[in-house]
Amino acid sequence: MALTLPAHPDPRADRLHTSGLLAELAHGLGGPFHYLLPERFDTNLAAFRAALADAGVEGRVYYAKKANKAGVFIERCAAEGAGVDVASLGELRDALAHGVRGEDLVVTGPAKTTQLLRIAAQQGALIAVDALDELDRLVTLQLPRTARLLLRVHPPGQPGSRFGLSERDLDEAMRDCAEAGDQVRMEGFSFHLSGYDPQQRADLAGSLVELCLKARVLGLQADRISIGGGFAVDYVAADTWETFLDQQNPGDYHAGKTFTKSDFYPYHSPVAGPDALRAVLAARPSGNGLGLAERLRQAGVMLLLEPGRALLDRAGSSVFTVQGVKDRDGYGIVTVDGTSLSLSEQWFNSEYLPDPELVPARLRPGAPAPYRACVAGASCLDSDLLTWRKIAFPAQPYAGDLIVYPNTAGYQMDSNESPFHELPLPPKVVIDYPDDAGRPRWRLDR
Repeated sequence: MALTLPAHPDPRADRLHTSGLLAELAHGLGGPFHYLLPERFDTNLAAFRAALADAGVEGRVYYAKKANKAGVFIERCAAEGAGVDVASLGELRDALAHGVRGEDLVVTGPAKTTQLLRIAAQQGALIAVDALDELDRLVTLQLPRTARLLLRVHPPGQPGSRFGLSERDLDEAMRDCAEAGDQVRMEGFSFHLSGYDPQQRADLAGSLVELCLKARVLGLQADRISIGGGFAVDYVAADTWETFLDQQNPGDYHAGKTFTKSDFYPYHSPVAGPDALRAVLAARPSGNGLGLAERLRQAGVMLLLEPGRALLDRAGSSVFTVQGVKDRDGYGIVTVDGTSLSLSEQWFNSEYLPDPELVPARLRPGAPAPYRACVAGASCLDSDLLTWRKIAFPAQPYAGDLIVYPNTAGYQMDSNESPFHELPLPPKVVIDYPDDAGRPRWRLDR
């Protein structure tokens, strides 16, 4: 019996898939494409803001731009007054070009170039300083305006992390900020933490609140902390996810490929997105005393967060056209008109697991019979598979049919895209609805 992992139901996506528009776009664009649903981004942003408001915490949401290069999500940030997290000069320029104010940017990333530091400071962006030499360069730029910064703290619970200042360097950095006068304004602290454990994030956040109190003794502003991202997305139901993890084996994959549980993103999460933020705020740092939300309120500390994937939950999918099908030892190999470079999970010794949906090009006579098949790319690489798993399609795919990978806006669409074989990069198409009953409209993302 084939293992299935259907994505959570999404009525808006279903409505789009049955509208006929996807087939028109595939024909008109002449290749694979990604569609984007900006209304979902707005909904997710509002839910994160509601979690802060319900906890009585002053906070700010910054969209982590690295999760998707599309311009429309930056446009939504500008329209809704949200911040944007950027990590390069190109990302900073793009955010500014799409209408985001400089003071609404936070600049993260390691070892920033002097040019990035200069332009970020001149635009009034908040800069997460990751090392002493970076702070020194920022202080000595002699800019006409005060540079705003956070000091990034090395996470003690993840000693192998390459990010952040050690305890000794942190003390030196605070003293340097106090001595720098009007050259810099040290507004607080941040951290980069891997994983999705709300308690671990709350523990480190609690220690940053205490650091703010310590920094104020030195005359520093220190009134905000950033807890980064790390808010999981729940793609599939709990029971199907557990069944999959328990039963998946090499026979479920083309060529007997093997994956371990640790290879996979946690496609089911019992606490995800804004609910994960609620869990962080409700947790008691280090398991005792007041909850994090109360500690923030009492200390007068603002909470900053930088979700990427979680703001893009159900905000887009990827569409490929079937080019051909061949039978192979009891299952099929479906080849589509794109490559696995446009489904980034495949390039991390992993697999993008939510089941792709088959959208037939036309009705076919007779009752459809289930058909198991992997999905391969159009390149000459034997390893170019969008899906190694033998998917249980409801019917055999044929040339001209569409295969839609659901919920790919968060990191999947463009992290590793390449015009390999001189194949064009799949364009991004923005979908909106003029009214509840109207047919969806589209435009190319800018």
